[in-house]
Amino acid sequence: MIPNTDALETRPSSRRRRRNLIAAVAAVLAITGTVVAITVSGGSRSGTMVGTCDIGPNAQCPGADLTGANLGNAFLSGADFTGADLTGADLTGAYLRGADLTGANLTGADLRNAYLTDAELGGADLRGALLGSANLHGANLHGANLPDTDLGTAYLGGADLTGANLTGANLTGAWLTRANLTDVNLTGVISGGIIGTPVALPTGWVLVRGVLQPG
Repeated sequence: MIPNTDALETRPSSRRRRRNLIAAVAAVLAITGTVVAITVSGGSRSGTMVGTCDIGPNAQCPGADLTGANLGNAFLSGADFTGADLTGADLTGAYLRGADLTGANLTGADLRNAYLTDAELGGADLRGALLGSANLHGANLHGANLPDTDLGTAYLGGADLTGANLTGANLTGAWLTRANLTDVNLTGVISGGIIGTPVALPTGWVLVRGVLQPG
């Protein structure tokens, strides 16, 4: 005989099971909601707000205060960060192709493995920043301030560093193919294992077997 499902659903045991199931689902949703809230409240990943700045591709954040922001692996292609304060920000692995960081403060920022192809960094302050293994192909670093910056194994092919300050910077293993180093301050620069030949070097400097040296 086929059981009467309507009758089964009205039994106390069935109602209890339904209530237990609903309670379990509600608990899972509550936990999930908490995780989402935590992620959003961090305010640092793509598609979330950091202050008045909506983080994501083509973000419009000129002059924004993003001090210490966690933007690791964020997708920020074409974003406008002109004059923004990114002191100590975490931008490891961030995708910043074509982003405008003209005049931005990136002092002590972590940009290791960041993708900065064709990015605008003219006049940016990158003192003590970490740019190891970053991709800066074709980037504009004209007049940028880079003392004590770590550019070890960074890719600077075709980058324009005209007039940049690289005092005490680490360029060990960096790629400098067709990079423009005209009038760059290389005082105390650390090098060795440099790959490729720059299109121009500052007056009085030569590249010998991968080492930048006066000569």
